[in-house]
Amino acid sequence: MGFNRNFQSVLDVRFGGDSSLDALLLHFMTENNLEYTIDPDKNASAEQLKFMVALREGEFYAPCSDWMFLMLLKEGLPRLLLHEYILQWRAFIKLSRDFCPDRNVSSRFIQLARYKFRMALASPILIPSRLLKRFMTIFMSQSGIDDPYRDIRRSLNRRADAIVRSQTFGGVINAYAENCGPCDRIDTKRFSLDMLEVERLMRVATLSDNWAEDGFVEEALLEPRVQEELRGSSELFAPVYDSLNVARDGEKRILYIPSRAGSLIFDLQVVRCLLRLGHRVVMALKEGFFFEHPTFWDRDSDPILAAAFNGAWFVSEDRLSKNELLNVMAKHQFVVLSEGTRERFNPYRCSVTFSRAWKECDLIMARGADLYNRLIQCSHSFTRDIVNFFRDDSGVFHLYHRPKAEWVYKFSERYINEKADEIITEMRRAKHEGKTVMFYSGIIGSVPGQTKAAIKIMTSFVAHLRSQLDDVHIINPGEHFEEGMDGDDLMFMWEKVQRSGYIDVWRFQTHFDIEKSFALMGRKVPPVWTGKDATYSTGCTKEMHIALDVLKTSPELQIIGPSAEKFFRRREYGVGKYCDVAIDSCVR
Repeated sequence: MGFNRNFQSVLDVRFGGDSSLDALLLHFMTENNLEYTIDPDKNASAEQLKFMVALREGEFYAPCSDWMFLMLLKEGLPRLLLHEYILQWRAFIKLSRDFCPDRNVSSRFIQLARYKFRMALASPILIPSRLLKRFMTIFMSQSGIDDPYRDIRRSLNRRADAIVRSQTFGGVINAYAENCGPCDRIDTKRFSLDMLEVERLMRVATLSDNWAEDGFVEEALLEPRVQEELRGSSELFAPVYDSLNVARDGEKRILYIPSRAGSLIFDLQVVRCLLRLGHRVVMALKEGFFFEHPTFWDRDSDPILAAAFNGAWFVSEDRLSKNELLNVMAKHQFVVLSEGTRERFNPYRCSVTFSRAWKECDLIMARGADLYNRLIQCSHSFTRDIVNFFRDDSGVFHLYHRPKAEWVYKFSERYINEKADEIITEMRRAKHEGKTVMFYSGIIGSVPGQTKAAIKIMTSFVAHLRSQLDDVHIINPGEHFEEGMDGDDLMFMWEKVQRSGYIDVWRFQTHFDIEKSFALMGRKVPPVWTGKDATYSTGCTKEMHIALDVLKTSPELQIIGPSAEKFFRRREYGVGKYCDVAIDSCVR
């Protein structure tokens, strides 16, 4: 290979600078079945990945710890990597022997898995957790057992529920604490007590991280070490207190990622406390079997868990749009959804709904040491503040706060709504002045790589219209475009404007408009723009649907441009893109 594999940091691994390195990275992605261009139905696009991971141009993200990724890029099979592979093999063998009583069947799929294992050792590029995922898929498909841990998780939840309902639990959480924050004001004291309750619940939730099934007993809460730990508040929780201060920053949207069954019951006590404080919570569960981790479907077979989730709104749709997700979060204070995977945290395989929930939330509360490896120890930054808490093997409590990347800007729902309201105010003022309000819909992002050119085309033509039309107030979306907004953000904003009832004329871009724009700029029409009009745009297609809907309540609305029938060949946006998924697949 024509490059040095001894990288000092994963941030030094960049795509697009060296063809040999690019080939290795593509090999890494394809062998781990993570490459979007090969399987776009299962894997996240680069744009969807950026909902969660703060990546700059050329940076490459691998869904594993830093040391693991750097080791996978080295030649040969390092001893530590071999050890990790063997751990996955042992976990698979234990699973097979414990839950598949038919030895003929288990022998067959163990032999199959051994071939896969030898391939991984011969060409060590597979992430160990992805290797385990393959083993688990082999086990479930060949044995016919879709979830061998279902009864175990149900038993853990039953034991944890008994603890939560006990007087001991209530006494531990509500025990009087001296020197709990300042006492100069009632509201200050109330906040201090609320935060102490949150801290105690978070600490208790992690006690079960290392408990065996028979260790779920209420007496564990009375151990002197636990009592001492819960006695007062700790500076360790200062970032949590700052994040949850409703009086200062208002309510937060919190994405809560639990760890294992049993402790999920304790996690729900944390969630209930957050809800009582006025926050909104989205909890993400695994899509399917991943050992003791709770799944989205567990409540169907676990009445205790179903009761614990009472009042929560479950979202089974894995591809919610921004509008749909925000509507759900606005109507329901506690939402539960599927992460979309049955493996360790892997943004490439997370559902669109989970990725958007991450993007729309203000704080990520992540439980477990495995998430510490992938969220805290990872050199890459993330797009939202993260709080990770767990107990290590010796029972010591850990809490880490990782702020989002400084250069990442969050377009909040409030900001987008305010921006829409400003435009609506301009339209209202124009109407009061007796002007005709025209909305101009045209291509902005549906021609990949031509966003800046599209804005210039629209701006040139709208300027021409303004010079020709008297007493007409024209809304040009190109003048309100902000770098960093994706298609979801823009459609969310413009739909509010378009349904305001102030539009008199809705003009859709024609091929003549585009030709005129290039003439005004003194240029010939390049091939990429030849024959294009608003019907080529996914956004304009959505807007035509909206226009026809508005027409039902405002029959005086004038719609001019290409006929409506020509629009309805377009599909949905590619996630995080401005262009149609069909167009995007052609570009690939």
